[in-house]
Amino acid sequence: MSASQESVKPLRADARRNRARVLETAHEVFAAEGFGVPIDEIARRAGVGAGTVYRHFPTKEALFEAVVLDRLDHMVASAADLVATRDPGDAFFAFFWAGVDEGAGDKGLAEAMAEAGYAAEVLAPEAEKRFRNTFGDLLARAQAVGAVRGGLAVDDVRALLVGCMAMQRYRGEAGGLGVLREIVQDGLRGRS
Repeated sequence: MSASQESVKPLRADARRNRARVLETAHEVFAAEGFGVPIDEIARRAGVGAGTVYRHFPTKEALFEAVVLDRLDHMVASAADLVATRDPGDAFFAFFWAGVDEGAGDKGLAEAMAEAGYAAEVLAPEAEKRFRNTFGDLLARAQAVGAVRGGLAVDDVRALLVGCMAMQRYRGEAGGLGVLREIVQDGLRGRS
C-alpha cells in the first residue's frame, strides 16, 4: 500500500487544539504583518514550540497555504448566500466590495491575491480555482442582466479588486475609499 493510500490517523485532542491555535495565530499574524513573519514568531505567539508548528505544517509556505485556503473558501461560501438572496448586480458588487474589505484588513490575503511572491494560484491552487470560478460566475450573471458592463473578463475585475485592496490598505480605513469607490463602481456598471 502506498503512502497516498494509507489512512491518515486522526489527531489526538491536544494535537487538534495545537493545530487550531497555530492556524488562528497564523491568520492573525499574516493578516496584520504579511508573509514575512518567521515561523518561530508565530509559534511563540501561539504558545507552542516551533517543532509543533513544523509537525503540522512542514514549511511556512504550507502554513500560509492553509490560511489562504481558509480565507478563499470563506469568500467563496459567502457568494452562495449572495446569489440566493440578491439580484445578480447586487450579488456581484457585494462580493467585490466584501473582497476589497477582506483584503484591506488582511495583508497576507492581499499579498496572495496580488501574487506578491506568494501567489494564491501556486499556494492554494484548488481554492484559487474555486474563487476564480465563483467570481467569474458572479460577473457573468451581473453582465447578463446589464448590471456590469460587457467586455470585462474575470482577470480584469480581479486586478481591479486587488488594486482596490491596495488603495484601501494605503488609506488605512475600512470601507474608506470614499469617492474612489463610487468611481470604481460607476466604471464597472453596465450602460443603460
